Amino acid sequence: MLRIHLTGEDLTRIRVAERPDPLWETVLSTHRFRDRRSPHVYGAWRQSARRRIGALPVTLRALIPRTGYFPDFLNPPQSQEGWDSGMEALRSTPRRRLGREVRRTETGAVGTGWLEGLAGGEREAVERLATDLDRYRRTAILDDAVWARVHADVAADRALRARHLLAGGAQGLLEGLRPVLRWNPPVLEAAYPVARDVRPGGRGLLLVPSFFCGPRPVTYAEDGETTVVVYPVEHALPAPEDPGALARLLGATRARVLRCIGDGVTTGELARCVGVSPASASQHARVLRDAGLVRSVRRGSEVLHTLTPLGTDLLP
Repeated sequence: MLRIHLTGEDLTRIRVAERPDPLWETVLSTHRFRDRRSPHVYGAWRQSARRRIGALPVTLRALIPRTGYFPDFLNPPQSQEGWDSGMEALRSTPRRRLGREVRRTETGAVGTGWLEGLAGGEREAVERLATDLDRYRRTAILDDAVWARVHADVAADRALRARHLLAGGAQGLLEGLRPVLRWNPPVLEAAYPVARDVRPGGRGLLLVPSFFCGPRPVTYAEDGETTVVVYPVEHALPAPEDPGALARLLGATRARVLRCIGDGVTTGELARCVGVSPASASQHARVLRDAGLVRSVRRGSEVLHTLTPLGTDLLP
């Protein structure tokens, strides 16, 4: 059981992270990479990531077990400012802390050369970890569609927390975290692998909604300047494929225009494909261009229309 004992001053210092934390999402995604949890949420991502990566780097397997403790230094608070800030903080982890936290892991007692080097604060070992983390992130979760969904689900959760806060203050915010976290004043509780009592003592609480976290919240093993609780967001059900959805959104003719543009067509080709006059095709393309879905470039006497990334994303 995790029990966070909040004072009145802590309640005035509760914050919800403004955006997904890139290092927390990266580290926690390694759990989802290896398990079979929530196939409707992670299944397609997991299959795609496994095809691209094959297996997790040995550095990540050594430091991040499937369950249980992983080092706090993998998720520095500076990560909230962005990936580069987080990685700079990770690379600057003091040698004594590296040794203490590495030896606390399940594999920390194994005398492998790399782990021993990391525990000893060797710069080459730290840099190898940073490089593997960065490569894994870029390969596994930085795909536009994946990271866009992470942002969307976290933004939806923040909107919900804001409504709870406006309607009921800090009490409403904390009560709205059920069932993952339970507010039994003055204690915020959650199921946890180990018994843990945390007393922020007026330093506040940072709540970090996470796409890849689940099903239990996560916090640092050691007390920091601010108590951080990472918790799983509620995932929206994937929308069923509906060939008619685009037509209902744009209208049947403009949906056909968008499909006909495909990899690129001239105005004349577009008119013949859609079955309208060149003037009408040009007008439809202009409306889609003004909406950021189409790009039009004049080539001599012709105008070539192509889809923007946003336009491509709209196509089923």
